[in-house]
Amino acid sequence: MPSVAEGHISKSGIRKLSNGESVIPSSTRADGSVRKEIRVKPGYRPPEDVEVYKNRTAEAWKNRGKSGVPGADTTEEKLPPHKAAAAKNLKRKEARKKAAAAEAEGRRDAEGNAAGGAQSANGEPKVADAKAEALDADEQAAKEARKLAKKLRQARELKDKKEKGDNLLPEQVEKVIKINELIRQLDKLGFDAEGEKK
Repeated sequence: MPSVAEGHISKSGIRKLSNGESVIPSSTRADGSVRKEIRVKPGYRPPEDVEVYKNRTAEAWKNRGKSGVPGADTTEEKLPPHKAAAAKNLKRKEARKKAAAAEAEGRRDAEGNAAGGAQSANGEPKVADAKAEALDADEQAAKEARKLAKKLRQARELKDKKEKGDNLLPEQVEKVIKINELIRQLDKLGFDAEGEKK
């Protein structure tokens, strides 16, 4: 038998020997018996070893537009989000950044006030900033009140449904149970049960 240790192994496991023959090397079965070496006829190429034909035109069509503009720098630019949800998320993220920056600025202002009066960097009083923050807080409270009023309205509709005899889902029952809590939250914000300012 020819030596199996030498030669090239293909994807299918066929080994070319130094004398030009091709063989499938011997192996051990799961039960421990030995599978004998199998000679492969000259010229036979198993399907695993056959190279897949690649049409250059089809490859070019698949890769079209990925290379960019010929002659232009290949700097990666951030594409604007194409979906409404992505745009909305981007706006939220920017708003959070602005709020965090404003909060940090507010801390610095508070430290400055404690150290030496309510003067801005150019020497003017910070009355305008305080008014803007108060307006912003009122807007936030109104926004929260609108959300709570909507939840309350939906919960009351579900309660009416339940009283008519309709079956409710467990999540809907939870909403009905939270009606009093929603009214308390609105009251805490200074709004009545209809979402109107007191």
